[in-house]
Formats: sequence, C-alpha cells, structure tokens
Amino acid sequence: QVENVKLLDRYTNRKAANGTLYLTATHLIYVDASAEVRKETWILHHHIATIEKLPLTTAGYPLLIHCKNFHVAHFVIGQERDCHEVYTSLLKLSQPVKPEELYAFSYNPKTSKENREIGWKLIDLKVDYQRMGIPNDYWEITDVNKDYEVCNTYPPEIVVPRAANKAVVIGSSRFRSRGRIPVLSYLYKENNAAICRCSQPLSGFSARCLEDEQMLQAIREANPGSPFMYVVDTRPKLNAMANRAAGKGYENEDNYDNIRFKFIGIENIHVMRNSLQKLLEVCETKSPSMSDFLTGLENSGWLRHIKAVMDAGVFLAKAVKDEKASVLVHCSDGWDRTAQVCSLASLLLDPFYRTFKGFMVLIEKEWIAMGHKFSHRCGHLDGDPKEVSPVFTQFIECVWQLMQQFPCTFEFNERFLLEIHDHVYSCQFGNFLGTCHKEREDLKIFEKTHSLWPFLLQKKQELRNPLYRGFTAYKELQPNTLPFSFQFWCGMYNRFDKGMHPKQCVLDHLLSCVSQKVKLEDNASELE
Repeated sequence: QVENVKLLDRYTNRKAANGTLYLTATHLIYVDASAEVRKETWILHHHIATIEKLPLTTAGYPLLIHCKNFHVAHFVIGQERDCHEVYTSLLKLSQPVKPEELYAFSYNPKTSKENREIGWKLIDLKVDYQRMGIPNDYWEITDVNKDYEVCNTYPPEIVVPRAANKAVVIGSSRFRSRGRIPVLSYLYKENNAAICRCSQPLSGFSARCLEDEQMLQAIREANPGSPFMYVVDTRPKLNAMANRAAGKGYENEDNYDNIRFKFIGIENIHVMRNSLQKLLEVCETKSPSMSDFLTGLENSGWLRHIKAVMDAGVFLAKAVKDEKASVLVHCSDGWDRTAQVCSLASLLLDPFYRTFKGFMVLIEKEWIAMGHKFSHRCGHLDGDPKEVSPVFTQFIECVWQLMQQFPCTFEFNERFLLEIHDHVYSCQFGNFLGTCHKEREDLKIFEKTHSLWPFLLQKKQELRNPLYRGFTAYKELQPNTLPFSFQFWCGMYNRFDKGMHPKQCVLDHLLSCVSQKVKLEDNASELE
C-alpha cells in the first residue's frame, strides 16, 4: 500500500483526490481519503492495457494507466521508489504469462459444484439448431470433428449439408485455410436460405479441389428455392489478391456451379487496431475544440469501419430474406470479420438473438465455439501485440448502433453490452479464455472456472430495456446505413469520465420508475 497518492480528474479543474493505493492479487484499489464519503476506485489487473511513467512534476511522480475497457487513471505518487515499485508490480500483474495465472482460475463466487455445472449447461447450441429446424432433410449435426481431425479450431459438432459425405468434408478441409470448411451458421426457416462460414480457399492462382466444389454445391442445393448462392469475401479485393501469391486467395467463379462472388471490403485487424488507437487519442484530448474533435474522429476512420461491418451484415440479411439465396462468408481464416458479419446478419434476421438468452447463444455460437481467438485479440496473456485487435468491440458497437435505431427491439440495454465487453477482458469467467473449444477443454475451463451467463442473468433487472416491445413486435430489422445514422458511442469510449458530461440516462430513469412501480404494487397488494 502507498499513502498520499493523488488521482487526477482530467476534465475538471477540481483539486486532485488524495488517498491510498492498494495492490491485491487481482485488483488495484484506490481509496480517496479527501472525499466526505468513502470513495473507492477498483481496477482489475487484467483490464490494464498499458502503464506509463511520465516526467516528474511539482506534485510528484505521475503514473498513467490505460485500460482495455477505456478507463484511464492518472495517479501522482510522492516518492520515486514507491512509483517504481507500483509500476513494476503492475507490469507483472497485468501481463500473466501462463493461462493458469488468469483470474478465472482463482475466482470463487461461493457457489456449489452443481450450480457451476448447471451454469455451463445454460447455453446449449444444439437447442438453437433445433429451433431452426435442424436436423432436417437438408442439414445434419455431425460429430465428424469429434477428435478435431477435420479442424482443430472448430467445435466437435458442426452442421453440414446431408449431401456432403465424410470424404467431401475431409477433402474440402484440405483445401481451406486451417481446415476451416464451410459449416452452417444460421438457417432462415421461412425459405431455407442459409448463412454458412469458412476460411479462404488454398486456391493460389489456379488450384482447384473437387470436394470443395461438391461442398459448395451441396450448400446451394440445400436451398432448392434458389438457382444460385452468394460467396462473400469480406476482405478488400487487393488484400485477397495479395493472398493468392501465398497460395491462398478466393473462389474462382468458373470452377464452382452457380455461385455469385462478391467482395465486401472490411479492413484487417492491424488497420482496426490503429483506428481504435487514433479514436482513443481523440477521446483523451484535454479540451478539444469542436473542429479538433470532429477532424480527429474522421481521421481515425473508426465509424467508417463500423459502417463497413454493418453494411456487410445488411447485405447478408437481404440476400437471405429478399433474394432467398444462401450465402457463404469468409475472410482469411474465418474467425474475425466472418464472425462479425454472420452474427450481425443473424441478429437482423431473428428476434430471438435480441433477447438476453438469444444474445448469449449468438456469442457462444458465432464467436466462442467457432474459434474467435479471444485470448490473442484481447491480449489476455503476454504475447504478440500485433495479434491484438478490437474485433469483438466492433461487433458490440454495431449492436449498440442498432439499438439507437431500434430502441424497442432489444430486451437488454446498453449496460448489458458494456458488462459483456468488460468481461471479455476481465478473464474473471472462463467463457472467453483461450482461442478455441479444444484449447478450453485442455485448460479444463468447464471444471475449473465459472460461466459468465448465469452471473449476468442474476442482474437482469438492471440490464433490461424498459422500452422492449417483446419478441413478436419486430421480425427482421432493416437499419439505415447512411453516414448520418452512425453516432459516436461516448458510453463506451468516455464512460469513465465523470467530469465530462452528466450521465443522466433516460433508460436509467425509466428503470427506476419501473422498479418503484413494482414496489408500490407489492405494497398495495399487502394492504389489500
């Protein structure tokens, strides 16, 4: 513990708080001694992205902490030795080397073993496939990947066309980057059109593969109402062409029967990482002028990227609903952009995914089970910084942008999105650890850690949207994606800045009115 530590508020010219800094095994805790009421600031070590020692000031030795959930804390410590000790301790604590050091393995919420097991069974993806009517005449759930011999980053059970036998599945896996064959993501029951996902083909400039061609034909024929299917490459065309030189690339329309090939240019993980960095620099400017802020927002390109992801999701949903065509989607490896657009399209097509339970299913299905590399993209362990990228953050923001356009269609509110986003980085629960199902099995996640979903459902009352009109009020959503439809999300990127703007959220007010009403109704019934 270190006494006499100041915590600066970067937006108001109020006197800095003065208090004590404590480091525990899991958190940095700052207790403000100057406040009338005891005020604590807790920062989870896993949430810390960077720690910087700034040049000495008259007040002491500044330490600047940036967090992955966009919290920024600016401490000033009196003694250099204390400052250095806090700095080196935090460096070590915020960058665990081994997965076993992550918070989830020591977090113990005092629930029984049975309850923990029930928690992990809360989300069952088979039930979601049954909800779509699978298995049926065209699609089956197969355990062909049970020993991970088709693909080690896919789950043991996958959904493929019945017409695709084991030889076709295995053959196709040899022609797809990392063995990530085309599998079903979502079936639109009204017309049998499907959204499927995979990785790029190993086509180079001219290679082809009979089994892969049969696989795509089987997907197209599983939707007898349509004479063609779309194949969507979510990368910019130049990036995809550059991959051909490395023996990868994209499908040649001449080799596949009745496909319509389309590029939708969403930039790669490195462009997105730099864009977020620029956005955060804008958010942290001390007192920007309006033109500085707007120019900075534009130069970051962030909302342009959000629009690109949204446009891709809208294209998929329209192809399925209006053109009644199946769509196969890939990027390079099929675990970043592909996850974004498939989950977004499902959300636009199906009101179930806009409920608490449905949104959890969607994240489990499209992100966790299908091998989005959370541990690399979120930098859970000390690793390659070039693998870190805000792919999931962008998806969560797209959902928030939809909430702004359709405020009555989601059962949950903004806070629910922020809670999930926090816990993707917190490593407090096992759901997002590792990079794929096999790795989570090897880490014994299901025996040694807890699931996030039951924890969130317990807080349902404060996470619900009081404007929700129910499951049947809206079917498909058709968002406007013209530039004026996109807003800067200060609730995400500036939510910790108390001095910046009063957080008088209309929804919070409505929620408290609703809970007040329930209380009064209870009182009234007691009096009767």
